Amino acid sequence: MLDYIVWNADPVWFHIGPLAIRWYSLAFMVGFLVGYKIEERIYRHEGAPERWLSILLLWTMAGTIIGARLGHVFFYEWDVYSQNPIEILYVWHGGLASHGGTIGIIIGVLLYSVITTKRSPLWTFDRLVIPIALVGGLIRLGNLANSEIFGHETTLPWGFMFVRSREWHEYYLGQACHPTQIYEALCYFGLFALLMWMYWKKNAEERPGLIFGVFFLGIFVPRFFIEFIKNPQVEFEQTMTLNMGQWLSIPFIIAGIALIVYAMKRPRLHLTFPDRFPPEPKK
Repeated sequence: MLDYIVWNADPVWFHIGPLAIRWYSLAFMVGFLVGYKIEERIYRHEGAPERWLSILLLWTMAGTIIGARLGHVFFYEWDVYSQNPIEILYVWHGGLASHGGTIGIIIGVLLYSVITTKRSPLWTFDRLVIPIALVGGLIRLGNLANSEIFGHETTLPWGFMFVRSREWHEYYLGQACHPTQIYEALCYFGLFALLMWMYWKKNAEERPGLIFGVFFLGIFVPRFFIEFIKNPQVEFEQTMTLNMGQWLSIPFIIAGIALIVYAMKRPRLHLTFPDRFPPEPKK
């Protein structure tokens, strides 16, 4: 058995002229594509209008990218970006925060519910978070491909030596580190399987808010504990008992508990499932 794993993966999938297509970008693209197909199946199962899907995709993509970018800017490096705000637009330089992405999606779904579905936002959240759990796992694998956001040193046999990482060379040269990207990815893939089971086998969508609440706990409880063995993302976190990621996770954990209690105390709905899209209204 190896005492460690030398991780030397190229973060670039292929080049198109001067343009580099990275595995991280591929993770985003595959996640949104597969997520769209899952939502399409759910919407057809429940007889929701097909045209809602493309609108939801746009809101979700915008909320994810804008929210994740602004989350990183304001939660982690506002002192840097406030000096040169134009760099906020340079998303290709890196710097996305999952908590900001979550907030962005929440805002997007609220607007989508008011403008498009005219239904309770919980209706959308309970269905949307199922593929989001899958996307979260894929993005963490993208972080692995980038050799970023890994953990402290470890003597465990599955420790990784991130030889392409400048941070690893600076602080951990010769030492294996926790592949926390894999830890989180496995948690999120497991959550995705759980939510799929809840929806398709247990009709958990008949308790509005239940799937959404379980999603919050399944994402942010593992994130909270894994942060204890993860390297600080920015310098100011080094003196914190709980880092920024943990503090930002706490409100979502509380919200998850509240949603589950709310869902279980209310009467169960009895939904019908026509398993087809309704005809589009004639213009």
